[in-house]
Amino acid sequence: MTEPDLNLLIALDALLAEGSVAKASRRLGLSDSAMSRTLARLRAVTNDPLLVRAGRGMVLTPYAEALRGRTRDIVHEALAMLRPAVSESDVTSLHRTFTIRANDGFVEAFGAVLIAEAAREAPRVSLRFAPKAEKTSTYLREGLADLEIGVVADMGPEVRVQALFRDRFVGVVRRGHPLAAKKSVTPQHYVAFGHVVASRTGRTAGPVDDALAALDMKRHIAAVVPSFPAVLAVVRTSDLVGLVPASFVDAISRLEDHAGPRAIHAFGLPVETPGITVSQMWHPRLDRDAAHQWLRKLVLGACRGDAPLV
Repeated sequence: MTEPDLNLLIALDALLAEGSVAKASRRLGLSDSAMSRTLARLRAVTNDPLLVRAGRGMVLTPYAEALRGRTRDIVHEALAMLRPAVSESDVTSLHRTFTIRANDGFVEAFGAVLIAEAAREAPRVSLRFAPKAEKTSTYLREGLADLEIGVVADMGPEVRVQALFRDRFVGVVRRGHPLAAKKSVTPQHYVAFGHVVASRTGRTAGPVDDALAALDMKRHIAAVVPSFPAVLAVVRTSDLVGLVPASFVDAISRLEDHAGPRAIHAFGLPVETPGITVSQMWHPRLDRDAAHQWLRKLVLGACRGDAPLV
C-alpha cells in the first residue's frame, strides 16, 4: 500500500486558509506553478476539486469547507509535536519567532520592554509585532499569530483570555496649549477646541461623546487618524486636543524625559468614562506549549510592571 505524502497536508492547510493558489504559494514560499501542481495532486488524492472558480476568484467546495478546521488543527498539532522540547525554565536555547498582533500604541508603550526582556532571557527568540487592522480571531485560529493584544471583542468561545492591566483614556495637548495651564479642565474648556481621534474604521463617536451629550454638549472632531502615535504627531504641532490611553502617553512621557522637556501635556477627562481592560489572547492549542507559556508570562510581567494603576 502506498502511503500518502503527508507534506500535502501543509499545502492543503494553506490552500484552505487562503482560498487562493497565489496567496497559498506566497505563504509557503512556492511558485504559483508549483502550488497549482500541488493542488492537482490534492484533487486526485481527495477526489474533490477543493477550489472552484467563482467569478474572478475561487471558493472552497463544501467538502473543502468541512476539512478546513480539521486540517488546521492536525497541521498545528503536528508542527508543535516536531518542535524541539523546551522547558519554561530553560529558554536560553529557544530559537523561535513569535508573532504578536497589537496596535501601534501598545508597541510604543511596551515593545521596548518586551524586546529587552526577551533578549535577556532567550537571545535567539524574535518578536514580530504585526499590525492589527481589525479585531478578529482568524489569525489565532489559522496559526498566523501567537498572541493578540487588546480589548476583548467577539473572539469566539474557544479563545483563551488573560487580563494584562486596566487602562483609561486621557486628554493630550501640546506643551504651551491653553489647556495645559488649567489646573482643572472643565467640559466647557474641553469642547472649546477641535479634537483629533484615532480610529481604524473612521468612527468618531465614543464614550466621551456620550458623556458630553448627557450635558447637552458636543465636541468638534476636526481630524480622524489611524493610530494613537498619529494622534500625538498631530497634537504636537496644532491646537487640537487628542484622546489616547494613559498607558501609551505615560510611556511616551518617559521617553521624552530622557530626551529633554516634554512636548505633550496630559490631563484627566472632564467627564466620566468607563475604564478598559487590555488582555492577551491565544488559541487553546498553545495552552501547554512551554515556549508559549514563557511568552505569555513575559508579556504579563512587562505590562503589569509598567502599566498605570487605574
